[in-house]
Amino acid sequence: MVKENLENVRKNIKKACEKAGRDVSEVTLIAVSKTKPVPMLQEAYDAGSRDFGENKVQEIMDKYPVLPQDIRWHMIGHLQRNKVKYIVDKVCLIHSVDSLRLAEEISSQAEKKKVEVDILVEVNIAHEESKFGTSREEAISLVEEISKLPHIHVKGLMTIAPFVENPEDNRKYFKQIKELSVDIMKKNIDNVSMEILSMGMTGDYMVAVEEGATMVRVGTGIFGERNYNI
Repeated sequence: MVKENLENVRKNIKKACEKAGRDVSEVTLIAVSKTKPVPMLQEAYDAGSRDFGENKVQEIMDKYPVLPQDIRWHMIGHLQRNKVKYIVDKVCLIHSVDSLRLAEEISSQAEKKKVEVDILVEVNIAHEESKFGTSREEAISLVEEISKLPHIHVKGLMTIAPFVENPEDNRKYFKQIKELSVDIMKKNIDNVSMEILSMGMTGDYMVAVEEGATMVRVGTGIFGERNYNI
């Protein structure tokens, strides 16, 4: 099932790229493996997946040692400052940096572990109260502040668009994130690039790709419904 689902998602990404006149190599598919057991992740790995996204630090800690070492782990969920030290040397990218205090902790732990950490600034583009993320208005000043910290590099933006029945309803938010990334890029801030736009999930990733996403986070579309009981 996982292999077939993956093939289907990849075909859809290719279709969206063709529609937008983009090269499919510009888009990284992150298999969102939260709550899923190791054998399912192994199945996705065997079908070619190398980028896996987790919401919880504990799940990265549990899965990291038992799965192949060439997996690129992405921290996509809300990250508490007291948990940073556990994953700072294990993940290739932290998608969910939404405050200067969190960035400072990442910088501090990176120094201790002697690593450089790539991050994305999370923007709550739709101003949803239930979601984390900085506002569009504050995003630029947050990026500027984070850019001054050592051992941490801003690589782009991430957003979690609203849950909608019709993916077209989120197109405007993906457009806004793309515009914001262009505005930030024009400022030529040292230690900041906007090469990554992490946006789009199972319900709307094709629209996200059409609007410039370079990373899409697909869980249900690959692994099936999430298990909320663990």
